[in-house]
Amino acid sequence: MSMSISYEVGGRQDQKQRTRQALVVAARELLARGATPTVEAAAAAASISRATAYRYFPNQHALLVGAHPEVDVSSLLDADAPLEPEARLDAVVDRTAELLFSAEATYRTMLRLSLEADPAARGDLVLRRGLRLRWIEDALEPVRAQLPRDEFHRLVHAIAVTIWIEAIIVLVDLAGLSRPEAVEVVRWSARALLRSALADRPDTAGTRA
Repeated sequence: MSMSISYEVGGRQDQKQRTRQALVVAARELLARGATPTVEAAAAAASISRATAYRYFPNQHALLVGAHPEVDVSSLLDADAPLEPEARLDAVVDRTAELLFSAEATYRTMLRLSLEADPAARGDLVLRRGLRLRWIEDALEPVRAQLPRDEFHRLVHAIAVTIWIEAIIVLVDLAGLSRPEAVEVVRWSARALLRSALADRPDTAGTRA
């Protein structure tokens, strides 16, 4: 029985990795300019033939997933991250701000694409996979046992609303705050939600700054 094997699994691995990376870089540059990259556009920008590009990314959806900046980031905390929950949450807020501002135009474009009404238009974008939920759960792990399961997840969801590109757009574009001011508001909001969730719990001593 024959089995289909990805084009990238075959020989000349180094060359194939360079070709794939060139397409990803080209797609990210297009995203940074506010464009929605197609496989053809990325191939042209990377000086790679269309036929070759389609061997790596068979459609636009696959290209967009591959171009997402944080496709492989499962945690934003270092190995020596603090145990105190507010400090961990602050670290995640600061790290997300660094990620957002390092490729803000890309994230704005990704947000626009993720809101497309037609699933075929928005594709399987990593932006829609809940990475930030995992980052927040990781930060709040020290308080997981202090909250009923439903309340813990409600807290995670509430904080998720405050810390990503949507919040930055509201605070910077609509409220007119500087980016450092916006990050401070995000940090305050995340802390306030954590403190509110823990306020009536018996084991909250030492969790407040």
